[in-house]
Amino acid sequence: MSFVDVQNVLVVGAGTMGAGIAQVAARAGYATQLFDVAPGAAAKALDKIAESLQKAVDKGKSTPDERTQALARLTAATDLDAAAAHADLVVEAAPENLELKKELFARLSKLVKPETILATNTSSLPVTAIAAAAKGPERVIGLHFFNPVPIMKLLEIVHGERTSPLVLTAAKAIGARMGKEVVVVRDAPGFATSRLGIALALEAMRMLEEGVASAEEIDRAIELGYGHPMGPLKLTDQVGLDVRLAIAEHLRGELGERFNPPQVLRRMVRAGKLGKKSGEGFYKY
Repeated sequence: MSFVDVQNVLVVGAGTMGAGIAQVAARAGYATQLFDVAPGAAAKALDKIAESLQKAVDKGKSTPDERTQALARLTAATDLDAAAAHADLVVEAAPENLELKKELFARLSKLVKPETILATNTSSLPVTAIAAAAKGPERVIGLHFFNPVPIMKLLEIVHGERTSPLVLTAAKAIGARMGKEVVVVRDAPGFATSRLGIALALEAMRMLEEGVASAEEIDRAIELGYGHPMGPLKLTDQVGLDVRLAIAEHLRGELGERFNPPQVLRRMVRAGKLGKKSGEGFYKY
């Protein structure tokens, strides 16, 4: 495939991750469209982005002019076909469901230009399998952002079995322009970050089940003893217990019983205790 000069970005999915990705794309100077299948969701996300940008101004991390310019680059797309036709880069931020993502990439790959880069923000699903559903799988890559996207410095770039070296080079440049530090990994189960993060979180949950210590004490031990900014149980609340359960079950299928989700995680998800987004997880909010 030919090299593409990325200027126009389309983010598909206006949830927490999609809104964050759209925000950093606009701040990086890209003309950015945000689309969601739910009516009005993209427009609501733009309001939240405006609030987030204002907080950055209030904290002295941005200027009023930078906020104004970023918002001017942002639009809520109502027609996916039209938005995709003009995009140089599409970043998918849909729920962690492989079949859903495959269907979406099959559709998007028929709508975009031949040189458009198609990226998935999946945290654990196989990029190669997602790419196989697309027309032109060589232009599909994983861009795994971290929550909250405007604050977290890391971008994990995942190259699939058929990802073009040109696309990988472009992805590195995109990450740098967005102000991210990038790590490049191959398409292995859980990549690097989810695999390591889940392993630590699951062991912390087992320790909690066994009464080794309270959630607060386990988290403080990791934060103070190993310099982690957030303990594994508090981080699970931030990510979402349902999300972590889905990742653990996927990794169990790929890598074996060491990723078997503890019963405490299953019980809490069944009870609707999903973490910060539901008001209660390992902590109350």
